[in-house]
Amino acid sequence: MSDARAFSVTFWGTRGSTPVSGRDTVIYGGNTSCLEVKCGEARLLFDAGTGLQAFARANPHDDTPEDFDLFLTHTHLDHVCGLSYFAMHRPRGSVCRLWAGHLANEEAVQRVLETLMGPPIFPLRLKDMRVGFDIRIFGAGETLEPTPGVALRTAPLRHPDRATGYRVDFDGRSIAYVTDTEHVPGKLDRTILDLIHGADLFIYDSTFSDERFAPKVGWGHSTWQEGVRLAEAAGVATFVVFHHDPEADDAAMDAVARAVADARPGSVVARDGMVLTL
Repeated sequence: MSDARAFSVTFWGTRGSTPVSGRDTVIYGGNTSCLEVKCGEARLLFDAGTGLQAFARANPHDDTPEDFDLFLTHTHLDHVCGLSYFAMHRPRGSVCRLWAGHLANEEAVQRVLETLMGPPIFPLRLKDMRVGFDIRIFGAGETLEPTPGVALRTAPLRHPDRATGYRVDFDGRSIAYVTDTEHVPGKLDRTILDLIHGADLFIYDSTFSDERFAPKVGWGHSTWQEGVRLAEAAGVATFVVFHHDPEADDAAMDAVARAVADARPGSVVARDGMVLTL
């Protein structure tokens, strides 16, 4: 496959809620949500958890200004806590086009950035950062075209303070990214089914199992079993378990991987640094 048709996703952060570290989480990793999707020469980033720092370290620069497209599912801390480090260390004059579909206007996103990047939360202010932010607001449900040849479908998700799901369509293939959403037991989410229908890769919020779900209702997350059910109903090719419970160590994640493989052979449990090529 030529570079012009290359289509892949790199998982820079796969953990939910809070980053974790230690000898018991080295296999699956502990960085919070961040994906890099390459569509030929185009590069799209999704979410800005601590995995964004791993992306930055893996992509050193020569002080030449860069442009980035970064799509947020929402602005809870685990999905934006890597932004300050990123904005402080990329080449001066770089521009991050920051896309958000869960907030009403640019001013709301601006307030998030100013809170993250300013005392007493952070020693530097937004105006002092090397990277500038070009805020792009859209309505969840719109289809975007961030670069020619790439269609980005969006959909609203069931999560406190709202969130957005994404589907990247490129060169006849598709990657769906649906995280931070809570399902209703016994009722498949029609909005998600429409978004992921026939997708080649379906990445889903699998924080819990069905057995552990009831006490967590209202937290805004789902289960790997619901991911399997959605994947089956929507005719998805490959299901990817994502947004791992921070309390799940490698042994617990290995058990999830075995159970998912039994329930739907060919499914994948995401790990920090994993690359999947379509």
